[in-house]
Amino acid sequence: MRTSVRTLLATALVLGVAAGPALGPAVAAQPATAARPAQDAGLAKTMAAAIAGLPRADATAALVRVGGTEGAWQGSSGVRDLESGAPADPAGRFRAGSVTKVFTAATVLLLAAERRIDLDRPARAYLPDLVPARYSRVTVRQLLNHTHGIPAADLPDRTVEEAYEHRFDVHTPEELVRSATAQPREFRPGTRQHYLNIGYTIAGLIVERVTGDSYERQVERRILRPLGLGDTYLPGGASEISGPYNHGYQSMRLGDGTTGLRDVSAWGTSDAWAAGDLVSTTADLERFTRALFAGRVVRGPLLEEMFTLPEVTDLETGAPAAYSVGLSMKRLGGREVWGKTGGRWGYNAAIGSTRDGSRTLVYGVNSTDAKGRDANPTALGVMVAAYGLPD
Repeated sequence: MRTSVRTLLATALVLGVAAGPALGPAVAAQPATAARPAQDAGLAKTMAAAIAGLPRADATAALVRVGGTEGAWQGSSGVRDLESGAPADPAGRFRAGSVTKVFTAATVLLLAAERRIDLDRPARAYLPDLVPARYSRVTVRQLLNHTHGIPAADLPDRTVEEAYEHRFDVHTPEELVRSATAQPREFRPGTRQHYLNIGYTIAGLIVERVTGDSYERQVERRILRPLGLGDTYLPGGASEISGPYNHGYQSMRLGDGTTGLRDVSAWGTSDAWAAGDLVSTTADLERFTRALFAGRVVRGPLLEEMFTLPEVTDLETGAPAAYSVGLSMKRLGGREVWGKTGGRWGYNAAIGSTRDGSRTLVYGVNSTDAKGRDANPTALGVMVAAYGLPD
C-alpha cells in the first residue's frame, strides 16, 4: 500500500474522518445511528466516529455492517438526498461496483464444479468467435485472477463532466471484448497481474455460452435466490436504481463554471456488466459474505481458488500480486483481510472478512468522487475502524 494511502488511513482514524465541511447550509450533518447494540463497546465507538458528521465534502451517506465472533455493529449516517436532508435509509440499495466480480467468480466456480467450465482451458475454446488467436493461451483462471494480459477496452478517456454527458451510452459485452482483444497483449499470460474489468466481461460471456442462458439469470439462480438476497439484482440495461436508495452525488464542474455536486444516481453500467453492475444492500452483502467465507456458496478445493494469490508481480507497481479469483487481500491490523471494493459514480462499496469469518465488514459509502485517484476518506476510516492500520 502506498505511503500516501497509509497516511490517509492514519489521519482518517485520528480525526474521525473529518474530510471537510458539511455540504451546504441547508443540509445539517446527520448523526451516526446504530441499528442494534454492539457486542463490543470499543467497536461501537470507533465505527460511529468513522461515519459521524455526514454529509461532508467527501461523502453524503454511509451504511455499515460489522459482524463475526469478535463483535457486531450496524450503523448509518448522512442523508437520503441533499434536497430533503432526510436521514439516510440504512436499508437503501446502492451500486456495488466491482464487488460484482465476486459474484461472477463464484458463478464460474460453480460451473467448474459441474465440469461445464475448466479453469485451465483457454477462454478461446469457449468463445472462438470473440477471442482471437493472439490470446489463445489465456485460460479461464487467468481471466479471473487478472493475469491474462488482455488490455482494457479502448473506450474514450473522458473527464468526469464528459462522462456525465455520456452516462447513458450503451456498450455490448461483445463490443468491449472485440475492442480489447484487437490490441497487442500487455504481457505473456500468467507472468504478471493487471487489475482490469475485461477479464470478467469475457468470463460473463463464457457463462452465457456454456449455459445457453443470460449471465444475469445464472447469478440469480445460483446465488441470489438460494441465499435469499432479495434486494440484490443485476440491472442489465437499466440506468435507474429500483426500490429505495440513497442518492449518489459527484463533484464536477457545473454549467455556470463553478464546481459543485450533481445527482448521479441514474447512470448506465453497460461498460462494466459482469465486472461491475451489481446493485445491493449492506444486509444482502453481509449475508453473501458470511455464506461465501463459510463455504456455503463455493465448496471444497474450488473455494481455495478465491484465497490463492498468483505468484507474480503487479504490472504497474512491481508489488506481489494482491488479487485472487474474485477477491483481493490486504494485511490490516496484523492479519489477512480478504474481500473486494467497488466504485461507480456516486457510490463506493466493499465486502471483507478474515479468513475464519471472525470479523466481517460491509459498507456502502455515497462518495462524491467514487472513481477518483485517491481512496475515499470515509471508506478508509471505516476499514481502519474495523481491522486496524495496514502492516
